[in-house]
Amino acid sequence: MLELVSIEARDLPDAWFQCVYEMIERGHRYVVDRGSFAGQERLEFDYATIHVRYPGVRPLTPDIPPGLGIPNPVAPGYIEGYLPYLMTSEKQPNEDYTYGWYLERQIGEVVRMYREGGYGTNQAYMTVGDPQSIGLKDPPCLRGIDTRIRYGKLHFMVYFRSWDLWNGFPANLGAIQLLKEYMADEIGVEDGEIVAASKGLHLYDYVWELARLRTMGAAREG
Repeated sequence: MLELVSIEARDLPDAWFQCVYEMIERGHRYVVDRGSFAGQERLEFDYATIHVRYPGVRPLTPDIPPGLGIPNPVAPGYIEGYLPYLMTSEKQPNEDYTYGWYLERQIGEVVRMYREGGYGTNQAYMTVGDPQSIGLKDPPCLRGIDTRIRYGKLHFMVYFRSWDLWNGFPANLGAIQLLKEYMADEIGVEDGEIVAASKGLHLYDYVWELARLRTMGAAREG
C-alpha cells in the first residue's frame, strides 16, 4: 500500500528540514532504472504533500548550523539568479527548455485574469510541459503551478513529477516563492501560502550521510 506523507511547515527552511528528516526515516530505497543518475540508489516518498504556511519568511534557504561543517545546498544568490529561468522564455542553445519557456506568457495571463475577471475562478493554472515532453531525455520535473486567491492572499499549489530534495527542493521553492510575491504585487493582493506535492521527492545516495548529519539521525540500515 502506498504511504502518503504529509508535512506541515512554518517556512521553507522548516519544510526542507522536516522532509529530510522524514526521508531518512521513511523513504523507500530503490535503484534508478531510467532517468537522471540511472544505476544509483534513491530514498523516495511514495507521495508527499508539503504545506508551507509562511513561505515568504527570510531566509528562504535551508538552515545549516555552522558547527556541522556541511555546505548549504543552495549557494548565496543562487535563487535570485535562478529566477529568470523560471519567469522568462530565454534559453541557451544546449537547453531543450526552461520552466520560463513554458511559464512566461502564462504568468502575465494569470495576472490579467485575476485583475480583470475577479478572484472567484479555478482556471488560473500554469502548465509546464506538453505532449512531446515525454520524449525528452530529461522531461520537466515541475509540471504545474495552480493558483488561488482566497482570504486576500495569492496561494500556490505546485506539483513536481520528480524532485531532488537536497538541492532542487529548496532552490525551486525559493524561486517559486519570489515568483508568487511578484504576481501577488502585480495583482494587488497579499502573498500567501504554498502547498507542494510530488510522487517523486527523493534523496540520492551521495547525500545520505550529509542528510543524516543535518538531522542528527541514526544511520539507516540497509
